[in-house]
Parts: sequence; C-alpha cells; structure tokens
Amino acid sequence: MRAQDGHAYVTSLVSAIVEAFVLLVRAIYLAILFSPSLLMAPFADSCGPEFRKMWLHVVHRTLEKAGPAFIKWGQWAATRPDLFPRDLCTKLSELHSKAPEHSFAYTKKTIERAFGRKLSEIFEGFEEVPVASGSIAQVHRASLKCHYPGKKQTKPTVVAVKVRHPGVGESIRRDFMIINLVAKISTFLPALNWLRLDESVQQFAVFMMSQVDLAREAAHLSRFIYNFRRWKDVSFPKPVYPLVHPAVLVESYEQGESVSHYVDDLEGHNWIKTALAHIGTHALLKMLLVDNFIHADMHPGNILVRVSPNSSRKRLFKSKPHVVFLDVGMTAELSQGDRVNLIDFFKAIARRDGRTAAECTLRLSKRQNCPNPKAFIEEVEEAFTFWGTAQGDLVHPAECMQQLLEKVRRHRVNIDGNVCTVMVTTLVLEGWQRKLDPEYNVMQTLQTLLLQADWAKSLSYTIDGLMAP
Repeated sequence: MRAQDGHAYVTSLVSAIVEAFVLLVRAIYLAILFSPSLLMAPFADSCGPEFRKMWLHVVHRTLEKAGPAFIKWGQWAATRPDLFPRDLCTKLSELHSKAPEHSFAYTKKTIERAFGRKLSEIFEGFEEVPVASGSIAQVHRASLKCHYPGKKQTKPTVVAVKVRHPGVGESIRRDFMIINLVAKISTFLPALNWLRLDESVQQFAVFMMSQVDLAREAAHLSRFIYNFRRWKDVSFPKPVYPLVHPAVLVESYEQGESVSHYVDDLEGHNWIKTALAHIGTHALLKMLLVDNFIHADMHPGNILVRVSPNSSRKRLFKSKPHVVFLDVGMTAELSQGDRVNLIDFFKAIARRDGRTAAECTLRLSKRQNCPNPKAFIEEVEEAFTFWGTAQGDLVHPAECMQQLLEKVRRHRVNIDGNVCTVMVTTLVLEGWQRKLDPEYNVMQTLQTLLLQADWAKSLSYTIDGLMAP
C-alpha cells in the first residue's frame, strides 16, 4: 500500500510539474503573440485613423492565431459595446470560428467511445469529409440506420453529426486559467477596476461552457423547440436522443439558404424579404418578452431560409418563408427585475425619453460603479433632446441605442453581461432586418407591442396572440 501511495504521489507530482511547464510555455507564447497589439494600443487613438485601422487588424489577427478560447472571447467581447469601443466591437464581430479539420479516424473513435457502438451499427452512411469546421467542433452529414434501437423509421434519416475537436477542452481550460489570472491581477489596478474583469471572466466562462458542451446545446435546442411548438414558420434542428454526448451531438440535418443571401445578394422578391423581417422580429420578441430564453448569436450565418418552389409563381397562393435558427449554444436569460428594466429602456428609446433611458441604464447592473451618474444622465438627456427635434428625428432608434452604448462606455456605466447580450442581439437583428425591409422598424414594433399590454401576465398572452402565425 505504501509503495502504491508513493507511486501515485510521484505520478501526480510529475503531472503537476508537466502541467505547470505547459502553462508557462503557453503564457510566454501568448505574451509574445499579444505584445504588438498591446504596444500599439496606447497610440491607437492619437496616431490617426490609418494607424487605428492597422491596430484593429492586428488585434483581429492576434485573436485568430491565439486559438479557440481567444476567438470565442473576441466574439463575446463583440457583444459588449458598453466595455469596448464601437469600431473594435465591429472588427471583433468579424472573427470567424474556422479551424483545421481533424481526421475521420478521430471522429470515428470519438463517436464510438461516446455511444458504445460501432459507427456502422448507428449510421447507414457517413460522409468522411465534414461539411463545416469551427473552432470547437466540425459537422458531418450522415444517415441513421433504419432499425436503430428505439427508432421506428421507414427510410434512413439524414442527420448532422457535430464532433468536438481533439484537445479543445484542455486547450480552453489552460487558456482560461491564464485569462483568469490576468483578470485577478487587474483588480489591483485602480484604472481597470470599473471593468470588473473578474466578473466578466466568470460570465465568459459560462458562455464558453455552453459552446464546448454539446449536450448543453442539445438541451437548448429542445427548449427552443418546445417554446416554438405552435409556430409553423420557425423551427430549430431536432437533437436525436439518445445520440447526445458532451463531445458528440446528432441532430436533424436542416436544408436552406443562408439569410445573408436575401440580405445582400437577392434582387427583388420584396415580399419574401418583408416576410423574413417580420418573422425574425416576432421570433426575437417572443424569446425576450414571452419565453425569457433568447438565442444570443442571431447573426445571418446562423439563420437558414426555406422557400416553397411554387411560392413565387402565383402571388395568390404564396406561402410564407420558413426560418431555421442554428447554433444555439449561446443563450441568455434575464431576471424579472432585469426584464422590467430592459423593457422600460426599450420603451424610452422608442419614445426618445432621455432621462428615463439613462436611469434605466444605470439600473441594468446590480453593482453600479459609474463615477458620475448625474453627468451621464445629463449627457444622455441632451442627446435625446436633439433626437426629438425635426433634424434629430431622422436618426433611427437603433442608431440612438448605439450612441447611448458609446456614452455608457465613456462614463464607465456597468451593464450586466446577459442584459448587454440581449441589447446587442436586438441591434444585430435590427441591422439585417433593416436591409431586408428598410420601412420595417424593429424598435417601433417592440414599442407597439409593449403599449398594448401592461407588464404583467397579460403581456405574455397579448404578444403570443399578436405574433403567432
């Protein structure tokens, strides 16, 4: 027993030393990698627009090279215009989660280990070349066997099989330890205290967990499917239980065209674009106002559109387009108090009520550290006074909201992460909806719905009735 204990002690000691060495090497590599962007940062505001543009490009490339944890951090930071400058958030939102594909042998081994069966026992056919590969996982197309236990099927079902990349969990865990250490050090620097980096890192950790754990994404899908069970023009991929595991997710394979095709490429077909604008807006408002469960990554790449082939031939018999929301790993839920404050905030924006909007903003964090709330309220009120004039009325409500978030950053007003995520999701949705139908106003729709019912149980019934297809 003593010999075994001694062996275990030596093994754990060696493992700890190796882990510490790997962490040290990784920290040194990251320090070298980030040094150009950090050295350029103090001069980004004072050396002209070309230098700033170059700095933004360096930051973007650095995060891409730093690995999945930092790519995801950049995507998360893009949703925090209350913490970071607007142009930086815009640049970070361009971060792509593309990654090299791992081998089919690893995919096969991971699936068989996860489900305890041979690949050929589960799938009738399996495409070895993935259809997509991100920083966390890659996706294969496959067809389930007809007689898989517990499934009665007349023909093979085409599915998407998402498989996590090798070593992603360990890589993210190590990088997160380094990020967490930097955040803790920042608490001793008074100039960075207002950022509350330690709290932001904890919020980012929850975000990362939902991205890495594919079983959690399956749970999110099931919840969205239930919430939208009565909607005929909105759907989500269906997880195929019991083929769900933290490292592997089997879900229905969804056909469709990316909504960006309709936003940027397609000429004409205005009735389709208008219908898409209405469906997307109503879906988001249902998530926010009725379900309190919001898809927080609603950019065009995560939205597919299906249109009936016959719908464009005869106007009399046109059917509405069908929208499919993908990649629901990133979601947001709000407390009752946050929902009330956020809805009051949206109402104030739509009504151009500056004082109320500023006061609601100051209530959007449970630990408000704004050094001068009075100055913030006065500046916001002044801006809204201009927006209320004939000239200012030309400014779109969404642009008002963007400018308000810029004032939030300059005055160091704290906004809780989930609340800010919902605000930015609304802005992202509003951005591509405005391209689809310039005359459709998401913020005005929100105001109209809110004014038709008090904030109480009746609100849910009112909105569900108004937005149900």
